[in-house]
Amino acid sequence: MKAVVVFSGGADSVCTAAYLASRYTIYGITFSYGQRARSELDAAARFASRLDFADHIVLDMGFMRRLYSGTNVLTDPDRAVPGKFDYSIVAPIRNAVFLSVASTWAYSIGASLVAYGAHTGDENYPDCRPSFARMLQDALNQGEIDGIESQVRQPIEIWSPFKKGLSKSDMLKIGYDILGDEIFETWSCYLDGTVQCGSCESCMNRKRSFATAGIPDGTSYLA
Repeated sequence: MKAVVVFSGGADSVCTAAYLASRYTIYGITFSYGQRARSELDAAARFASRLDFADHIVLDMGFMRRLYSGTNVLTDPDRAVPGKFDYSIVAPIRNAVFLSVASTWAYSIGASLVAYGAHTGDENYPDCRPSFARMLQDALNQGEIDGIESQVRQPIEIWSPFKKGLSKSDMLKIGYDILGDEIFETWSCYLDGTVQCGSCESCMNRKRSFATAGIPDGTSYLA
């Protein structure tokens, strides 16, 4: 069986791919959408090789930065990145765009699963919730219904750890069991650099989740 994984190079997507790799042949898709954290693209390439993906593609979607028009801190270098959740972190329907593109690939290669790393701690993000994923899954399958009914295509399932009730800490435990200390090389920070900042909302979530998982955090942080 084949699965297409939206693969940023962050802890969530890496752990998701590692979790699925025992049951699926993994195809990773990484999006360069104008994000400040360019380091995550390097991490994605490393872990795609480490997890022996059948294929890994990086798509240039830099136009999204223009569409966000300076309203989003993930793509606007002039905005301060908050240390706790703020709606400025939410990139409008980013996952809808990513999952739709990933599903295009899935339908084309006969993959039955499209996965992304949303977990139960992502409840602040509407497009991470299972209710959203179910609705998008139904819409996409309806968009290919003739091919599905004629068996030219197969239906897809959009899957996430959130759908299975798994937290970030749960996924870190799974990832650590498979990858060991290499998991500390995943990139969670909203900023770019050689070392993660340690103070943005994503870095703070990472620190808390390693602590909750009982895994001593070997990540290098600036703070």
